[in-house]
Amino acid sequence: MKYRLMDLLACPICKKFPLKLIVFTEFSIKPSEKISRCELYCSFHDIDLTKTDRNPECVKCYGVEIKDALIICEECGRWYPVEEEIPRMLPDHLRNKNEDLEFLARWKNKTPEKILTEGKPFSLEKSM
Repeated sequence: MKYRLMDLLACPICKKFPLKLIVFTEFSIKPSEKISRCELYCSFHDIDLTKTDRNPECVKCYGVEIKDALIICEECGRWYPVEEEIPRMLPDHLRNKNEDLEFLARWKNKTPEKILTEGKPFSLEKSM
């Protein structure tokens, strides 16, 4: 997954934008020739581009691929896994509880406590 995808993603449930991104693993790639700046939000530098004249270094962003991460909606408390570079932003009824709980358990040490205990649609505390 590319950092710049966060400039487009909103919570599929409550439509909140921007979402919070916590990266667990990433790797370097060769940046593409064409580089353009995100329009609203730069998750690589965590900047609301509508409230600053700061020009982030986009070439750094284009040289990174996110492998595993957590996308969090701070409005409704939902979380979405990113595994093997693919964000899984499904509605609650289409999510696989066992897979989601395995993901949370695997990244427990890097996941905010609030998601572990109160995250929607599943949390480690509610599953025990």
